[in-house]
Amino acid sequence: MRPEILNPLFGETQSLKGVGKVLAKPLEKLRLTRVKDLLYHKPSYWMRRKRVHELDIADIGLTIIAEVTPVDYRSGGPRSPFRVQATDAKGNYISLTFFGRNTGWTRKLLPLGESKIITGKLERYGDELQMLHPDVLEVAEESEIALVEPIYPLSDGLGNKRMRQLIAQSLELAPHLPEWIEPSLLKSKQWNEWRQTIVALHNDEDASNSDRLAYDEIFANQLAFMLVRASNRQKNGISIQGDGHLRDQIKLPFELTGAQKRCISEIEGDLAQSSPMLRLLQGDVGSGKTLVALMALLNAVEAGYQGAFLAPTEILARQHFEGLQKLLSGLPVNIDILTGRDKGKMRESTLMGLADGSIDILVGTHAIFQEKVRYKKLAVAVIDEQHKFGVSQRLMLTRKAESTPHLLAMTATPIPRTLTLSQYGEMDVSRIDELPPGRQTIETRVISDSRLPEVVEGLGRHIAGGGQAYWVCPLVEESEKSDLAAAEERAAALKLRFGDQVGLVHGRMKGPEKDAVMEKFQRGAIRLLVATTVIEVGVDVPNASLMIIEAADRFGLAQLHQLRGRVGRGDVKSNCLLLRGDTLSETARARLSLLRETNDGFKIAEEDLRLRGAGELLGTRQSGDAGFRIATPEQITQFIAAATDDARLLLDRDGGLKGERGQAARIALYLFEKDWGVSLIRSG
Repeated sequence: MRPEILNPLFGETQSLKGVGKVLAKPLEKLRLTRVKDLLYHKPSYWMRRKRVHELDIADIGLTIIAEVTPVDYRSGGPRSPFRVQATDAKGNYISLTFFGRNTGWTRKLLPLGESKIITGKLERYGDELQMLHPDVLEVAEESEIALVEPIYPLSDGLGNKRMRQLIAQSLELAPHLPEWIEPSLLKSKQWNEWRQTIVALHNDEDASNSDRLAYDEIFANQLAFMLVRASNRQKNGISIQGDGHLRDQIKLPFELTGAQKRCISEIEGDLAQSSPMLRLLQGDVGSGKTLVALMALLNAVEAGYQGAFLAPTEILARQHFEGLQKLLSGLPVNIDILTGRDKGKMRESTLMGLADGSIDILVGTHAIFQEKVRYKKLAVAVIDEQHKFGVSQRLMLTRKAESTPHLLAMTATPIPRTLTLSQYGEMDVSRIDELPPGRQTIETRVISDSRLPEVVEGLGRHIAGGGQAYWVCPLVEESEKSDLAAAEERAAALKLRFGDQVGLVHGRMKGPEKDAVMEKFQRGAIRLLVATTVIEVGVDVPNASLMIIEAADRFGLAQLHQLRGRVGRGDVKSNCLLLRGDTLSETARARLSLLRETNDGFKIAEEDLRLRGAGELLGTRQSGDAGFRIATPEQITQFIAAATDDARLLLDRDGGLKGERGQAARIALYLFEKDWGVSLIRSG
């Protein structure tokens, strides 16, 4: 149960003065639905203003506050800007320029002969000084303009002044919270207590305020993970030591890589323990994670137990099912599948087979979580594309048996080593850091979007030659609606050229509808798949050997690498074309250059973190419980080690959640909604 002291912070923003249905919409768009969301809504930057008594050319480029008197109006045609000529006390002229604004309203705002206070950026227009769309106040209101003002991320219908008012109301509700940071660390960092820091975040530019609050979030995250690990160690697991008779029968056309053998050995060591395994298997696209997972599942079957393999979508589940069936061909292993599509007698038969133990391995979607699904002896659970599932969902699967099953989570998302601990802190980590021999190298080229007609011509030759291709549309201001519009427009243009050979998939399509398009692409009925960036295009289509990514300079390296990995899965030489704009920043140029030079996902992820700094690391932010809203990748890198050590000290030295600091830490867990860690200790 959430501590009572936090209740004001979890109140809805609609309970604040002046927030009605109209204002609630832009707040919701910014994910500011609770008081605590407003408290942690950090300023994007700080506006600095200079108060001047005389307009001066030396102040061009600065944001100034000045008293002026309008003396004339200048208006051209209906499409021309409306200009108000004004003078300061010394007679210096300035042109106040307004575009697209009602001239009657502007005349009322700035009547001739009346002194007004204006603030805005001073610019030069020809030989005169100019200010575009200045803020205008009465002279008596000059004291209301701050010389230093926080400027917040905003949305249509919500201005900065209103945002500041809402945050001020929220700060009044912020309580004094007990301290959860270890005292010596707090002293060495010279951080203030929580309430003082959250107030300072919105009132001064000191970076230490943001650092302290980011540290709190990282600390709560690491503590919750440690509680998961501690709870897991206390559970009764199953010691599994198969005799190898099934694994030895698998006939592979290639030798396992050294990395695969190492990971298999690490997993076998975990399975032999009586405490349940919690391990993450990281491996690039095509590195052979599924084969490693199969060895873990067969280990369980050899010992008389069952295994489950969970995929995030139905089409991926069926793809895994077919792939595992081929590998298990001729072996006495009963493998079945369960998805939301399976109904009636087929579903009942599967459920009976699980309950009586006749099904050895079950592949499926989240349907295998459902309450009616009962296993006789579930011992190993594998989760593919781990980032699609949060900690709570992972734990739900492990409750499907009397003894807690061993859990192996897999991800093809390359994650920098410095961030792995923050995303999967409750798990041990294995890495497949080499690709199997014979894996096709994908040739990557960067092409200006001015050559788009040439790209379409080349695409036409590729399709005419029997090939298939992906066309990924650009990320547009993180708006799914904008992404969808871009994809629909591109698909329509390409259909004019290629007709029904073009298919479109996007995040707003329902599962069955999306699966139907993907299935057509898999069997070759569709030759070109146009997709938005909000979906996982992780379906194995060996014949697809061309990836075209539009506006590639807007993407992070990790996501570009993930998308590139959708091709190169067959025997045909594969290509990836990165279309870029004509003007590139140095950082964007360096990112695209690195992608041309290497196919190593882990190297790319590390470089992405270095190049992009505090920018969103696409491909690493989790949709589950480990997402960070406050801490930037830079801050995670800076504080993850200290936060992990601090959490360990709390559990090992300071009495855990029962001690004085532990009670404060319990509040932090609820504040950052990591209270699943508290429930684990309580239930344990």
